[in-house]
Amino acid sequence: MKNDRFLRACRGEPTDVTPVWFMRQAGRYMPEYRALRAKHTLLELCKNAELACEVTLQPLRLGVDAAILFADILLPLEPMGAPFEFAKGEGPVIHEPIARVEQIEQLRIIDPQEGLGYVLESIRTIQRELAGRVPLIGFAGAPFTLASYLVEGGGTKSYAKTKKMMYEAPDAWNLLMHKLAEVVRRYLRAQVEAGANAVQLFDSWVGQLSPDDYREYVQPHVRHILQDAMTLGVPVIHFGTGTHTLLESMRDAGGHVIGLDWRTPLAEGWRKVGHDRAVQGNLDPTVLFAPRAVAEMHAARVLKEAAGRPGHIFNLGHGILPETPVETVQAVIEFVHEQSPRFRTGSTGTAGT
Repeated sequence: MKNDRFLRACRGEPTDVTPVWFMRQAGRYMPEYRALRAKHTLLELCKNAELACEVTLQPLRLGVDAAILFADILLPLEPMGAPFEFAKGEGPVIHEPIARVEQIEQLRIIDPQEGLGYVLESIRTIQRELAGRVPLIGFAGAPFTLASYLVEGGGTKSYAKTKKMMYEAPDAWNLLMHKLAEVVRRYLRAQVEAGANAVQLFDSWVGQLSPDDYREYVQPHVRHILQDAMTLGVPVIHFGTGTHTLLESMRDAGGHVIGLDWRTPLAEGWRKVGHDRAVQGNLDPTVLFAPRAVAEMHAARVLKEAAGRPGHIFNLGHGILPETPVETVQAVIEFVHEQSPRFRTGSTGTAGT
């Protein structure tokens, strides 16, 4: 690996500079991506290995220290028996939202090669093109986030239907979560076998839960995935948003690296998860709309919170937003690479101490 900063930081090892990658770093803010989307649907890009490879590699020109597979967290739902589409202006729409236990019983626990072989082919294609320039991160959606889409039928602000099932029909809920967790476990394992150098579990909406509800209804299923993934010999990142009160429980569920969003100061979040884990984050994505000097000031605050401790991966607290200026993204990457060494003064230790 020509640039292994990201992998070393995941292991809590010292790096020459703080590594940087951004969630959704390949996407709508890049003109190259928009040109492809004018010709292809999102699912067409995901299901064509050559196109997925092209999109995955686009952000490398900005200087990031890792590539992330271009795919979508909902892809496993279709072969499981829950078709969906991306409606223009509405996001993902599940054709038949789950409202009855009979629908859950009909969902299939698939092998990744069965219905997601195109993702594995994309990984192999990307790795051939990367030729060891930077690591490739694979990923999957976590059971709660996938379940919320299935039950709500798409995006939601209240998660009322999802929580209603949790509380009123815990047996049905656990069956749904068990099936999703087993599919995701197999999926991440297959991604590593196909060549992913690290994997991330996205639990984007789990911050909607209280700590007690997380531990009762979600943590066992997430642990089922992550404890297996952590045996595969690659770094495993556990990410969620709005998770200030869940960080200790997420740590206990698993992951070599815990993602922190911008609502929790990085130093505080790292104390909560423990310095035996690496952390990832945690710039507010909207900061990238600010003037360059302001964006760099906020990036400096994140670096100051990390205090030069090995095991920090600079990232956003969630994904890059559409219409984000590309030049600001690149400026922040360059700033972190150039300025991170000066924040090592006064370091209080290393990940693992």
